[in-house]
Amino acid sequence: MNPLTDNIVMRQFVRPALDILLLAYLFYEGWNLLVQTRAVQLAKGFAAMVAVYVVAFFLKLDTLLLILNTLFPGLVIALAIIFQPELRRVFTRIGQGEWFRLSPRVRTHSLETITNSIDVLSSKRMGALVVLTRSTGLKNIIETGTRLNAELSSSLLLTVFANNTPLHDGAVIITGSRVVAAGCFLPLSEQSAIRRSFGTRHRAALGLVEETDAVVVVVSEENGAISLAYDANLLYDLTLDEVGERLEALLELRERGDGDVAD
Repeated sequence: MNPLTDNIVMRQFVRPALDILLLAYLFYEGWNLLVQTRAVQLAKGFAAMVAVYVVAFFLKLDTLLLILNTLFPGLVIALAIIFQPELRRVFTRIGQGEWFRLSPRVRTHSLETITNSIDVLSSKRMGALVVLTRSTGLKNIIETGTRLNAELSSSLLLTVFANNTPLHDGAVIITGSRVVAAGCFLPLSEQSAIRRSFGTRHRAALGLVEETDAVVVVVSEENGAISLAYDANLLYDLTLDEVGERLEALLELRERGDGDVAD
């Protein structure tokens, strides 16, 4: 091909295809981000309003168009005010998220270590807050605690959450197969409908998953109940098998042919 032909192909095929692919990727990631927060309600409401406006425009419904044109700016502002917490979380996650980087995943043997530790903590009614990172960075959370950067092990988790240790009241942050930090403080949930029986640990777990895509395992100090928080939801009093199955799905674990070796 001559340079002129190459230029035509680039303008007519390659660039439009790249434009569509990038736009589709951004829409896909954006929708996934919205689904993980209550802001998805805002997106659905806005889409419904746009659909009504389009129908009114093509059918030339002048009265309806006049009403929509008058009310639309005020409705947009009102929705932004009502959903301000959700919008703030979305933009926070966009700023913290790392869409184009694969974060270290928890290996199969690491998941077994975590579930075994949770089982012991639950049986002894030792309160625990275990954060498993996914793609969203947690640097600001890690800085509130004590950096460990240690190999993940049951003995380490049980030691951290023992009642006589200075770190047992905070959260442990696990990335890949390493305990990054312990004694970390998590943001408390702003949800008004949360059960009054939930203590600080459950509110902190829910608060973190409202703002990030992390997965948090909670062990109640009062009754040993195990809970799992992710995607702005909290599942209370799960069995150990249920926790393991959900963690395996959420962390997208894959068996490796070369064996599960530590990082």
